[in-house]
Amino acid sequence: MTKIGSVQTSVGKKALLLGSGELGKEVALELQRYGVEVVACDKYDNAPAMQVAHDRRVFSMLDAEKLEEVVKEVRPDHIIPEIEAIATPTLLKLEKEGFHVTPTANAAWLTMNREGIRTLAAEKLGVKTSPYRFASTEDEFVKAVETIGIPCVVKPIMSSSGHGQSVIKKQEDISKAWHIAQEGGRAGAGRVIVEGFVNFDYEITLLTVRSCSGTTFCQPIGHIQEDGDYRYSWQPQQMSAIALDSAREIAKKVTDALGGYGIFGVEMFIKGDEVIFSEVSPRPHDTGMVTMISQELSEFSLHARALLGLPVPEIKFYAPSASRAVVVEGDSDKVVFSNLEKVLEEPGVQIRIFGKPEVVGHRRMAVILATADSVEEAIKKADRAYDKLGVEVLPR
Repeated sequence: MTKIGSVQTSVGKKALLLGSGELGKEVALELQRYGVEVVACDKYDNAPAMQVAHDRRVFSMLDAEKLEEVVKEVRPDHIIPEIEAIATPTLLKLEKEGFHVTPTANAAWLTMNREGIRTLAAEKLGVKTSPYRFASTEDEFVKAVETIGIPCVVKPIMSSSGHGQSVIKKQEDISKAWHIAQEGGRAGAGRVIVEGFVNFDYEITLLTVRSCSGTTFCQPIGHIQEDGDYRYSWQPQQMSAIALDSAREIAKKVTDALGGYGIFGVEMFIKGDEVIFSEVSPRPHDTGMVTMISQELSEFSLHARALLGLPVPEIKFYAPSASRAVVVEGDSDKVVFSNLEKVLEEPGVQIRIFGKPEVVGHRRMAVILATADSVEEAIKKADRAYDKLGVEVLPR
C-alpha cells in the first residue's frame, strides 16, 4: 500500500532528483501533484527543475563523495536519476544500504554507459543490434573503424543529446571523430563505441512503462535528429503490425532485464518489418515531450505514478501530435521569447519555455507542441507556430 503524508513533515515522501533540466522539471511537477517533496540537483544553479522544487543542491553528480553526502543528508524515499553523468557505482552502494533508486541502481549503471547496455542487449538477451566495437585509445579506435567499416557512427560510451557523436563518412573523418568523442563525453575523455551504420527506414522511441499494473506501451514516437539531438518528434509513428509487435517484444525483454518501476525510452531502428535495438533510457525521453499534448497521462505523469508504486491501468491516446524543439544559438544569460500571442493563436498549439538560465553555443530552450487530425498536419501546425516565434539573444 502506497502512503504519502503531509509534505515536508516526518510522514511525507521525499524525492531526490539527480538532474534538473526540462525533463526533470516536468517530473518534479508531477511528483508534487501527489504531495511529494522534491529536492532538485544539478551541476549549475537555477536549473529548470530547481525553479519549481522545494529545495535544491548544486554539485557535480560525478563527484561520488558529494553524491553520497547529499543522499545521506536528504534521506530521500526515492532517488531519481534524470541525467547520464552520475557516479553510478555510488548508487549501487547506496541501494545496498537501503536507499531506493529509480528504476534500480543496476539499470542506471548499465544504461548510463553504452557499453553496459549494448553488452546486455546483444550478448546476454540476444536482441538484434548494429555491429559494434569499443575503443579506449586512438589506436584501438582506428582498428575498430577498420573492422566495422565506413560509414559508421562514433559516440562516447557516456553522453546524451548527441554530445560527442559524429558520423564517419570517409577516411579523412576518422581523426576528427575521435576528438569530437573525447570532447563530448559527459564524464570527460574516455572510451567510445563505433557502430556500424544501419540502413533504416525510420527510427522510433517506444516509451515503455513498468508499474505494479505490469508493462504497458505508449504509441510509437517517430523523430528527426540533427547533430545527434532531436529536432522533431511525432506520435504515432506509422509502422506495420509485425514491426510494432516485434518492437514491443524487444522493449519488454530489455526493460524486464533492467527491472524496477518507471518509464523507459527504448530507441530502435526500423527497416520494413525488421527491428534493430539501439539504446534505452530508464527515464523520460526528450522525444517523448510530445506526450504532453498527445496523451491523457504524459510520460512524466506515467513515470511519477509508476515509481511511486501506483497503477497505470491504461494509457489513453488523444490524437496525432508533434513537437518541435526550439534551439537557440548565442552566448547570453538573457534570452527573450516574443510574439507568443501569434504562436498560440491557432487551436491545438502549446509551448513550453524551459527557463534555462543561459545559452552558450546552442541549447534547446523551449518546445512547441501541436495536435491535429494527422501527424502530417500536426507537424505543419508546429512549424507554423515556430515560424511566428520571436527569439532575441541579448548581450550579457
